[in-house]
Amino acid sequence: MKNNRLTSILNFGKLSIGNILKINLMGEQIENIYNFLQLSVGGASTWQNRIATAGQPTLAQYPTIATAGYQLVINLALKESMNAIDNEAAIATNLGIQYIHIPVLWETPTIENFQEFAQVMNTNLERKIFIHCAANMRVSAFMYLYRQIHQGVDEATARQDLVKIWTPNEVWQIYIDRILAVH
Repeated sequence: MKNNRLTSILNFGKLSIGNILKINLMGEQIENIYNFLQLSVGGASTWQNRIATAGQPTLAQYPTIATAGYQLVINLALKESMNAIDNEAAIATNLGIQYIHIPVLWETPTIENFQEFAQVMNTNLERKIFIHCAANMRVSAFMYLYRQIHQGVDEATARQDLVKIWTPNEVWQIYIDRILAVH
């Protein structure tokens, strides 16, 4: 676990410095996008390997997302996030990728945020989807909830992918518990 945290900290440093200098220090492979996680959701005939989550990709990494065949990008971060890309919607669209922005405030995520996210996911089941926020924390929490509520994935399996990214803080654990209680 310590090694994963150190790697995550070093990669975040590379991402931040790269964004400041406007160069790609993360690499060209999709796995090099900050906190990248490939999810296998559902059975082999439904969503096998169609969902990837990550922190904010860099401008230079966007073509890699397109080359990997992702058809939809969902962004849960704010446009004002430290590592946000200007004109991200236009960049995705120019690469032939649909872009949906659901801004989720870090300190106050809402039930409506999750409901909108679930609706977008449910209407795009047949597509290859790349979901990101600033660091893959909002996304991993949303996917933890989505997989249980909408895909019938058991809690232990869903939690395995959540904790690969982080252990939710108090605000997010209360949020998770609240969403699960409603469903």
